[in-house]
Amino acid sequence: MKSNRKPVKTPEQIYRGMAVGTGVAIGVVHRHDSRASVHVREVRVSVAKVRSEQHRLLEAAARAAGRIEALQSQAKRLEGAAGEELGYLLDAYHQMLSGSRLIRGVQKRIATDNINAEAAVMKEIGLMADAFATMDDHYLAARIDDIREVGRRLVEALTGKKVRALASLPRNAVIVADELSPADTASLDPENVAGLVTLVGGVESHTAIVARSLGLPAVVAEDDILSYTRNGQTIIVDGVKGLIILQPSAKTLAIYRRCKLELLREQKSLLKLTAVPAVTKDGVAIKLMANIEFPGDIDSVLAAGAEGVGLFRSEFMFMNCASLPTEEEQYTVLSDVIRRMDGKPVTIRTLDVGADKLGAALGMKPGPNPALGLRAIRFSLRKKKIFFAQLSAILRASAHGPVRILLPMVSTVDEIREVRKIVARLTARLKKLGVKLADPLPPLGVMIEIPGAALAADALAAESDFFAIGTNDLTQYTLAIDRTDEQVAYLYNPLHPAVLRLIQFTAEAAAAARIPVSICGEIAGDHRLTPLLLGFGISELSMAATNLPRVKKRILSLNLSAISGRVRRITSESDPQRLKDLVAELSG
Repeated sequence: MKSNRKPVKTPEQIYRGMAVGTGVAIGVVHRHDSRASVHVREVRVSVAKVRSEQHRLLEAAARAAGRIEALQSQAKRLEGAAGEELGYLLDAYHQMLSGSRLIRGVQKRIATDNINAEAAVMKEIGLMADAFATMDDHYLAARIDDIREVGRRLVEALTGKKVRALASLPRNAVIVADELSPADTASLDPENVAGLVTLVGGVESHTAIVARSLGLPAVVAEDDILSYTRNGQTIIVDGVKGLIILQPSAKTLAIYRRCKLELLREQKSLLKLTAVPAVTKDGVAIKLMANIEFPGDIDSVLAAGAEGVGLFRSEFMFMNCASLPTEEEQYTVLSDVIRRMDGKPVTIRTLDVGADKLGAALGMKPGPNPALGLRAIRFSLRKKKIFFAQLSAILRASAHGPVRILLPMVSTVDEIREVRKIVARLTARLKKLGVKLADPLPPLGVMIEIPGAALAADALAAESDFFAIGTNDLTQYTLAIDRTDEQVAYLYNPLHPAVLRLIQFTAEAAAAARIPVSICGEIAGDHRLTPLLLGFGISELSMAATNLPRVKKRILSLNLSAISGRVRRITSESDPQRLKDLVAELSG
């Protein structure tokens, strides 16, 4: 998106970008250029000193890995998708620092070129980046930045320089960056950060997910904002309109200060709704649930007044460990979460790995097209020993409170039937061992997140106990758009007619089969889309806990009986802009 570089008559300069984190920030610019080159001096190393130089590399890799582990711990404070995304990417960094092809390649280069470890790292990184760039594979091409980030950390560990971090920031800092790496984000101190502005990204980019999780105003896809900002400048980030205002005038500052005050008052009023049931004006009860990534998220879920956990991502137990978690270890974690929810339901999604989620302990390697390869339920049904342990742990934990089992990336009826057979076998074995189980057993549900599943929703509903619509992947697969790629981010549109019709078809199939259906994608937490989703017949929404109060307020203001007819008109519309206008009218 091109920016308007022409300043107005005052020193105030206004630029436009893409709003991804709502709210308003008034602060000072803190520039962060992750593109800054790492310069090292090449030094010749004698044959006699090659082994000691290789040992120095391994020691530096261990120190860098230790720093990544510390960042992984910090990342766990983030809720929902932000914590999930950071965990996966930091895990990938950790793997690259632990006996990977990169480390082996650098060791070999030290010996063959007789050069110091720092220079060998930069040479190896350059060669790997060049090789990946020539491959006709979007996944591998996207890993170039990850490789460079790891190389930078290796060099810093070798030279003893402090890792460039964002932990020590002035109060009300607005970070202006080309982009934020997972390591950068994990080191953020949310107490000091007022907002984010980046050159690249989209509504579902890493920066956007983190901004929403932390409740930060953010604007992305701004054209080279780094070239016309400097540290210490006063800046306003309008996360509603997508505006970036540098050196605002006194009049503009006054307007935005009033806006921030109004938003603060609204947030305080929303806290009063915590214990209020989510019921529309015409008496329709809506179940508001929360998505969680880590057990530590439960406190925020309960504080927000959620009626349960609509999506518990189980991957964290597998991603950042050298060995697979045992059934007993999984049971301990899951049963603790269920007990803490004190009778409120917990929906546990089975292992969803593949694409960009590769755990070292799982022994996974990316295929030719990871997003379409061996992932999620396909992986679980291939690696049955891992799947059996997880399902056994869930079945045992279900004795401590209401649990639902959710299967990711299902595309065929046969997959559900096979899982049911596995559950029956495991149940018989556990009962024979005298293990206490829930009675009845946990419902078995399907995540609708690929077009084929949505189009076959009527058949899948006949075999399922409930549906959960994952709109993030559903939109991505329907429109053939990588939601993290800033080059096509503008095309990522959950309101595309095709996406809305797939949601509608799924909801109607669930209603016909009389099974519950929820939405657990990002749009569930967007209060502007609440009327549309309820109009589809969705009576359960699961979202980041921070979004729940605002969605509840919207529900309390709605008359559902007056919405359904208008929603039918929206889904019959084929023009994207007209459809967008109708949704805006519906939201009032």
